[in-house]
Amino acid sequence: MKNVNTFIALLFTTLLIAQKAELKKIDSIVNSKIQEDHPGLSVGIVKDGNIIYEKYRGLSNLQHQVKFDEETRSNIASTAKQFTALMILDLALREKLSLEDDIRKYLPSLYKDVKNKIRIRHLINHTSGIRDYVELLGLKGRVWWQRFGLDNNDIIELLEKQEDLGFEPGSKYAYSNSNYNVLAKIIAKVSGKKFTEYSRQFFKELGMTETSFVERYMGVIPNRANPYSDWGRGEWWEVPTVTKTNGEGFLFTTLKDQLRYELMVQNANHNNNVLLIKSQQPIPNSEIKTYGFGLKLQGRLNRKAVHHDGVTYGFHSQTIRFPEEKLTVFIMSNNGNIRSDLMADEIASVFLSKKTKKEHYDQRFYKENSITKNSKILGQYHSQKGYLTRIVEEDGKIYFRQGKNLKIELIPEKNNKYHLSYNVKEKVAFYDNEMILFNVSGETFFYKKITDAPASYADVQSFEGTYSSGELEIDFALSFTKEKKLKLKFSNEEEIYDVEVYNRDELLAGNDLVIRTLRDRFDRVTEISLTYGRAKNMRFKKKTNLKFQPEIATDNGSIQVTTIGSRKGNRSNILLTKNYSNGNEIWSKQFGGKSYDKASSILNTKDGYLIVGSTSSYGKGNYDMFVIKTDKKGKKLWQNTYGKFYNEYGYSAEKTANGFLVKGTIQNCTSNSDINRKCTTNVWFVTIDHNGKELSNQVLEQIE
Repeated sequence: MKNVNTFIALLFTTLLIAQKAELKKIDSIVNSKIQEDHPGLSVGIVKDGNIIYEKYRGLSNLQHQVKFDEETRSNIASTAKQFTALMILDLALREKLSLEDDIRKYLPSLYKDVKNKIRIRHLINHTSGIRDYVELLGLKGRVWWQRFGLDNNDIIELLEKQEDLGFEPGSKYAYSNSNYNVLAKIIAKVSGKKFTEYSRQFFKELGMTETSFVERYMGVIPNRANPYSDWGRGEWWEVPTVTKTNGEGFLFTTLKDQLRYELMVQNANHNNNVLLIKSQQPIPNSEIKTYGFGLKLQGRLNRKAVHHDGVTYGFHSQTIRFPEEKLTVFIMSNNGNIRSDLMADEIASVFLSKKTKKEHYDQRFYKENSITKNSKILGQYHSQKGYLTRIVEEDGKIYFRQGKNLKIELIPEKNNKYHLSYNVKEKVAFYDNEMILFNVSGETFFYKKITDAPASYADVQSFEGTYSSGELEIDFALSFTKEKKLKLKFSNEEEIYDVEVYNRDELLAGNDLVIRTLRDRFDRVTEISLTYGRAKNMRFKKKTNLKFQPEIATDNGSIQVTTIGSRKGNRSNILLTKNYSNGNEIWSKQFGGKSYDKASSILNTKDGYLIVGSTSSYGKGNYDMFVIKTDKKGKKLWQNTYGKFYNEYGYSAEKTANGFLVKGTIQNCTSNSDINRKCTTNVWFVTIDHNGKELSNQVLEQIE
């Protein structure tokens, strides 16, 4: 028995010595990050159900040289989301609400025209499609951190003006702070109390008496830390807090309170705390499993982990929990020059033995392919989520490019396989019209090659115009310069953005304004979907320049079709002109009869041009769809009309295997008399052969 006791004592002493060595390493890490007279931080570690480390360093207030200590309350920013989600989960477990409830049950003024259900759980894990208020305000020119007194009511008012979502709820993950402002409003609605009042009581019941969301932007928070950063200037600058939003962040707390909570989470299974147990798990019925109740559920350091970070200018924080190792690291700071996430990983690694995952690629990686020429792999690709990726060759090297700034060299291996320049284990392989990115974990990312023709001169011209968003109350204009460059300018700012045209439907303005064109049945650009960071797919309607395609580029100029009226105004003709690049005319031709003939667009063909318009000089009715075929010198080869008694108009055309598809409208009326006559107009497609003979026609949706 004496030997057993001696062994236990020796083992305990050995473990104690080992832990002291580990904590000494942690001290060294913390001390290396900041100096004592710099903005500060606090670090806490919970291991095996006990607080084993608690450290404070630096200053909470530089002006008055106040130490960052156990009484300091710092803003943990988005790490606060877990507590808003916890309140929602608690209400759900108490059957005060359901995670499957549509948010309009509680906030009926939001998204009245959206038919899909926007469930509460969609808000919790950022799959709702609700756009981030930060980017929305940025586009409006009213940056959130400059808005004195900005609160949740202002954010809800902003969202009430949004007519649609960035995407269908549940279909994608897109982090958005707005989700948690809406959750805070739902909590207030269900509880009948202000969110700040309800949350204060909730924290009190958790034993976190020094934790609270901001209530008044000028309100005094005892022992509050101030946020600092030097932003590369070499001197400390303070960011004043002038907003009072909550739910998504702006939670001031102490390290003591956070460690109390971490103890409860780590001991939840032992204490059978159902609320805390469920809060660390994926959301039931969720379409994604990588984000749960205000927490990221992806692994960390090759281990199962539950974590979240928060950054609001000088304030930042990080929570990492390793449930299997019963290890938690929590960091919060008012020093914007350090990274709490990287620091937390470094600290956690002291306690965690080095662990590597078994490396294996998806079986498709080993499939051979004959694609070896660069010309076969170059081009544009869409990811499964629709993001555009370009594979380009520059100075003899192959690059993977997204947007303006992401540029990664692809290092060739053999046949159709490459690896990313910064990681030899990240592989890229090319197959027929497909690119696959292989992760060493076995995960794969698929990209489909775009086979459409690049944007033409006429396509770029068709982008010109003014686009308006009633939701944001702003416009922007796309203009085509004399140098044939496309520019974008918002109505509420002076900056002019260069626009890069990737294809006829996808553009990039500046560094981060992703543009997609939306076209009508006649192939006109009528709307633009604009994505700015976390604000996805905002629709701007085209207000001007809703033309079809009246001009096409040639090698030395352009071909243009227009409508010209008579001096007396009793007829009009179609004018076809060929022009030099400076606009001077080379030659012109006129077409038409004794009445009104109008041109809408022109199509370039192998042997000439196809002019599409409408006529009252020829045909069967008031106006008929009118198509004229010419040779390359403008000589008429044939003309034909299509239609019935009422009004048919031709607007555009496209080539088919057997001829052309002409797009326009057809009118139908209840009678030929003007008295009590009701008429409808539908989209009308007419298929013709190369000689203008009608092959078929199709009446589509009603537009009037």
